[in-house]
Amino acid sequence: MKCGIIGLPNVGKSTLFNALCENEQALAANYPFATIDPNSSLVRVPDDRIQKLSKICNPQKIIPAAFEIVDIAGLVKGASKGEGLGNAFLSHIRSVNALFHIVRCFEDDDIQHVENRIDPLEDIKIINAELALSDLEILEKNYQKLKKTQKTEDDKKKILVIEKAIELISKEQRILNNLDKDEIEYLSIFQLISIKPVVYVCNVDENSSVNGNSHTKSIEEYSKLNNSETLLVSAKIESEISQISDNEEKKMFLDSMGLKETGLKRVIKKGYALLNYINFFTAGEKELRAWTISKGTLAPSAAGEIHTDMEKGFIRAETISYEDYIECNGESGSKEKGKLRLEGKEYEVNDGDVMHFLFNV
Repeated sequence: MKCGIIGLPNVGKSTLFNALCENEQALAANYPFATIDPNSSLVRVPDDRIQKLSKICNPQKIIPAAFEIVDIAGLVKGASKGEGLGNAFLSHIRSVNALFHIVRCFEDDDIQHVENRIDPLEDIKIINAELALSDLEILEKNYQKLKKTQKTEDDKKKILVIEKAIELISKEQRILNNLDKDEIEYLSIFQLISIKPVVYVCNVDENSSVNGNSHTKSIEEYSKLNNSETLLVSAKIESEISQISDNEEKKMFLDSMGLKETGLKRVIKKGYALLNYINFFTAGEKELRAWTISKGTLAPSAAGEIHTDMEKGFIRAETISYEDYIECNGESGSKEKGKLRLEGKEYEVNDGDVMHFLFNV
C-alpha cells in the first residue's frame, strides 16, 4: 500500500510526514517547495493484536504490517501547465493508492501562505482543479488514440467511458461518485488521480485539535458532499509527540491535550481502512508476522502474499480466528478445543486470522 501526502506549499505536509516516520526527517522549512523530491518511508500499521499474539507464541522476530507514505512537493495554481514544480510531481501522485490531502486550518502570521490568505476550501479547489486538468489531458490523449484504432464493440464501450469521464471532469464533478465499478476499473489503467480515494487532513492549531474550528467545519461539509473522509490533526502536536520515547509520558501528554490517541495513529488506520485492507497473521517460534491483503481475498491468494509457490501448490489452510487463538492460549490449545479449522480454496480470509498454509510444488 502506498499513500501520498499532498497539498499546497506550507500547509504542514513535511511536518506531518516527519512525525509519521519519526526516524526519517524530511526537510520541513518555512518556504514553498522545501520538499524538492518526494520523501518516502515505510510506516508501521498500529495493531494491538500483534503484541498479544507475541506474548503467546514468543517469537524470535516480530514483523508488523507496514505501508509506504510519500511526501509529495507542494502543488500550486497552474501546476498542470508547468507552474511551480509542474507536471513532474503530478506523476509521483499517480503511483500512490490513496491520498492524504493536508489542508491548512490554522492562523499563523509567521508561516506564509503561498496565496497570502487562509481559505482551506479554496486551497482544496486549487489542488483538485490541477489534478483534474492533469487527468483531463491524459484522457483526451487516450481518447484520440482509441478513436483512431477502434475495431471492436469493446473499444466502443471504452470510448464511451472515457467520454463520460471527460464530461464529468469538465463539469467539476467527481468520477468516483458518478461511474459504476466496471467503468472505474477500466479507467484505473490510466492511473487517474481523480479516482483515488481521499482523506482531507485538517492541520489545526493545538486549541482546535479536539473539536476543530470554523475552517474544519466547512471542510467536513465539503467532504460529505464529495463522499470523502476528514480527520483533525495538529502537525505541531504530532511532531512533539514523535519526540517522546516513553509510552507513559506520551499517554500523559495526550491526556493533557484531551486526546485519546495520536492523530498519526488515526491517519494510519484511516489509510488502511480507506483501501479496504485487513491483516492475517502467521505465528510461530521463529517469526510472528502481519500480512496485508484486501477484504474478500481467498486463501490461495493470501498464501501467495507469502510466496508464489504457496499459491500455486495450495492444498488447504490451517486457520484459527484471532479471538480463539487468544482465548485458547495459542495453536495447541486451539487444536484441543476444536477451534483450528481446515479451510480450502474458496475460503475468504477474515481480519485477524492466524494461518498456516499447506502446499505442494
